Amino acid sequence: MDGQKKYVAYVGTYTHGSSIGIHIYDIDVEAGHMTERDVVPVNNASHMTKSYNGKYLYSIADEGVEVLRILPDGGLEPINKVGIDGMRGCYLSTDKNGKFLYVGGYHDGKVTVVHTHRDGRLGSIMDGVFHKGLGSVAERNFRPHVSCVLPTPDDKYLCAVDNGVDQVKIYKINEQTGRINLYDILRCKLDSGPRLLTFSQDGRYAYINCELTNEIVVYTYDGTGKSPEFERIQSVSVLRDPQTKGSACCGMKLAPSGKYLYASTAGENTVAVFAVDQKTGLLTRLCCLPISGDYPKDIDVLPGEKTLVVLNHETNEIRFFTIDYEKGLLVMKGRPVKIETPNCILISEYTDEA
Repeated sequence: MDGQKKYVAYVGTYTHGSSIGIHIYDIDVEAGHMTERDVVPVNNASHMTKSYNGKYLYSIADEGVEVLRILPDGGLEPINKVGIDGMRGCYLSTDKNGKFLYVGGYHDGKVTVVHTHRDGRLGSIMDGVFHKGLGSVAERNFRPHVSCVLPTPDDKYLCAVDNGVDQVKIYKINEQTGRINLYDILRCKLDSGPRLLTFSQDGRYAYINCELTNEIVVYTYDGTGKSPEFERIQSVSVLRDPQTKGSACCGMKLAPSGKYLYASTAGENTVAVFAVDQKTGLLTRLCCLPISGDYPKDIDVLPGEKTLVVLNHETNEIRFFTIDYEKGLLVMKGRPVKIETPNCILISEYTDEA
């Protein structure tokens, strides 16, 4: 088995119940299933990301952000944790140079930049910016909620999706100081509730899922000029039934091949699968089907892109579905894996050197 590709899944959970942190699962790609191997204590691990070199895992924690070393067998070893001078964050991303970690704060509308050392340790806070502005809907969309922070594919700008004021604020990053300055604002449809942003593999297209209008909006992206240019080219519904009330688009993942995009919706409790046109970036819906649980908070696809993994947050389980792209079907497979309040999943490849 030397040198053979293997995969683990890291699943972050809320820890106010019996769960204690990040669960590590071994992935059986052929069977399309996962088996729990270990649990690493992290308080309320609501989002995770890997360093660009793949050696470290960063996790949201009550204390701020915790960094763990990824061991050769895919295990995790805690290194350190730092505070972020604000309320608990909800989203993490890194730059390509491994210098900065970006933290999005839903509860306080804050974007934080943390210095990362070469040995993976987190350093000091380089910058922190609180969003300002008002939405139009009382309470839910009345004030800023940063739900996603992601650098553009060229690493020139930092996009901060604000779920509360229906905007994506675009910051210019100072490579030396780590400070960010507001450069532009992408204004989304009023009361759409943009939640997550992801870019196509070639970096030419951006996809934003909108929580309140239950749609994915597609933009072209061009960062070659003096200013970042986003142009809206498509909007597609993620709902199975357009008349559904009380639903909220939540999880969204682009397949590693870039050929498919997956989106989950709470309330209706469905997952929609879209084909991605590699030339135009446009989406074609292949199916939208129920996932046999409540609040599919996050989703991903196992290597090979034949098995969909769904984290049902409120029914405390992970479910697996075979994807038939030709027929537009999701077929449940195997038994669900029980886990309390799963929040996020990150699949990681490792080479077993034993």
